Amino acid sequence: MTRCQVPAFLIHQIQEELDKDEEEMMVFLCRDLAPDLATADLKELLLALNEREKLTPYGLSELLYRVKRFDLLRRILNTEKTTVEAHLSRSLRLIPDYRVLMVEINENLEKDEVGSLGFLLRDYAPRMKMAKDKSFLALIIDLEKLNLVAPNQLDLIENCFRSIHRIDLIRKIQKYKNEASVSSVHSQPVYVNAHQASLTNLNLIDPPYNSGIQKENTEKLQNGSSLTLAEPVRMSIQESGSVPHKMFDDPYKMQSQPLGICLIIDCIGNDTDVLEETFRSLGYDVHCHRYLNMNSMNQALLEVARWQKHRNCDSFICVLVSRGNSQSIFCTDHTFSGFPLEQIKKYFTADSCPGLLGKPKLFFIQSYIVSENEEECTSLLEVDGNDENFTAKVTIPQAADILWSHCKVDVSTLERSPTSSSHYLRCLADLLCNPYKRKLSVLDIHMELNKKVYDWNMTADPSQQYSLLLQHTLRKNLFFPT
Repeated sequence: MTRCQVPAFLIHQIQEELDKDEEEMMVFLCRDLAPDLATADLKELLLALNEREKLTPYGLSELLYRVKRFDLLRRILNTEKTTVEAHLSRSLRLIPDYRVLMVEINENLEKDEVGSLGFLLRDYAPRMKMAKDKSFLALIIDLEKLNLVAPNQLDLIENCFRSIHRIDLIRKIQKYKNEASVSSVHSQPVYVNAHQASLTNLNLIDPPYNSGIQKENTEKLQNGSSLTLAEPVRMSIQESGSVPHKMFDDPYKMQSQPLGICLIIDCIGNDTDVLEETFRSLGYDVHCHRYLNMNSMNQALLEVARWQKHRNCDSFICVLVSRGNSQSIFCTDHTFSGFPLEQIKKYFTADSCPGLLGKPKLFFIQSYIVSENEEECTSLLEVDGNDENFTAKVTIPQAADILWSHCKVDVSTLERSPTSSSHYLRCLADLLCNPYKRKLSVLDIHMELNKKVYDWNMTADPSQQYSLLLQHTLRKNLFFPT
């Protein structure tokens, strides 16, 4: 026995004292420490961690602290609650903050509220098994398996908490996000560019909420090579100048006719004509939809994602214009929860749309942000999945080759000028139609777009200023044909 290990009789003694719910919480807390033992019971899991020298007396005391068994801390481990708290205050933690947060939320939910969450989640994961007696932690595990929830991907459960009016739990999540953001900025780098393509759980929506729980500077890729972490690629309108990024020299193939499908969904109605003309001039097969409700938009997205013609095209573009919030769009329904932007992206990743495997997928989103007190609570949308089976070997991660450009402006912009187009989309169209600018790579074009938005904000009323964020997992340079 090494000095790091815990005597087996202590593990046995503690396990004997715990009830079923406490055991479930402990297993959930340890889930990231031994992913290969996801189905093990508590005793088996703790013994395995002990043998792998991942469990120390401090770690065991933290687990008891997290499930609030302070009596066992004192009686079995001969330590006090204050001692554990002092240990944790020095950031000597075994359990990631995300797992702790989920357990805290679990303890604050009534049984009927968990049932309501299970019912609401059918809209987002219709194939998820919803047992009547399923716990909140079990629901979270199911959502993690579907890549709908992760340490930096909590928008879905936030929306569900809004629907059951648990604003206190939303505040807990927001506090976690803020703390993770600060931790990420000050100490934790994030994955960028080509290497991001190896991260299947990459969230392209609000990257400041990266988990902040990685402990090392390298991560193993699927092929066994080492991945070095780098500074984030972030282009916000508050930043000027170039952002360094390393790209492979060989560009994406952009020769097909048509160049790809361009799907435009404009729920405001002011930008469709200009966008259609712009992307047709680039060689895209453009399909436009105006004033869709959420069900109609969902069906339009699913239909386009299932088209076989993607196999004969070299790229895909999706443009969305709608009222919404930071994580969702409302279409014409103005629903409280909205349609998750993350779900829109997933419709066109390799598992849902194999015809776009390895090809660039560009998303341009204009969100007119509605404040929470103006949102209306109505029924949630049922989001269906893609039934198409794809058995070919996937060698490129499913989150690869995505460019996500998200622009936000307050909805009051529309109220002041209901027929005006989006400055962001108007500038994008101008740049793509300019024969000189079109020779630039897509990332350089976006940098020009960033500058135009920044210049606009210098003279605009604060309520009319645009916020622009670019995230991407492009693995190569991308040029439109000239």
